[in-house]
Amino acid sequence: MHASFEETDYTPEVFARPWLAAGALFMRGESVFLVHKTYGDGWDIPGGFVDQSEAPAAACRREIAEELGIQRPPERLLVCDWSPHDGTDRLLFVFDCGELGDESAVVLQDSELDRWEWVPIGTVEDYVTPRLAIRLQQAYAALREGRIGYLERGIPPITD
Repeated sequence: MHASFEETDYTPEVFARPWLAAGALFMRGESVFLVHKTYGDGWDIPGGFVDQSEAPAAACRREIAEELGIQRPPERLLVCDWSPHDGTDRLLFVFDCGELGDESAVVLQDSELDRWEWVPIGTVEDYVTPRLAIRLQQAYAALREGRIGYLERGIPPITD
C-alpha cells in the first residue's frame, strides 16, 4: 500500500511526474491517418507533447493545427497508455478526432513532417513501432466499441 503525501515525510520529488503526450486518431473506413516524421521513429499519428499547464485535449488540438494546418477539436478520449520510456514515465492520450475532411486543406509542418498516408488498421504494424501499433489497434477497437481503454505499455492490464 502506498501512503499519501500528507501521511509521509516524502517530498514532491518522489512522486511520478510523467511526460504527457496527446495524439489524434483520424479514421477513413478501416484506415488510420499517419504522418511521417523527419526525425525519430518515422510514422506516427499527428500529435505531440503536452505543454506545462496545458490539458491533453488542448494539446491535441494545438498539435493538429501546428502539424496539419487545420482546426479540429478532439471529440473524445479513446485510450490512455502508461508507457515508461528511457527511464521516464509517459502518459499517452489518443483522441478520436472524427473525419479528416478535405484532405487538400492539410498543410504539413515541413520542419517535422514530410508526408502522410491512409494505412489499413490491419497493416499499421508495418509502419509504426510495435508499442504504437498496439496502442492504435486498441484505440481503433475503443472507437468501434464506444468505450475508453486504459493501457500499460500498450496493452490492457491483466485484471483478476
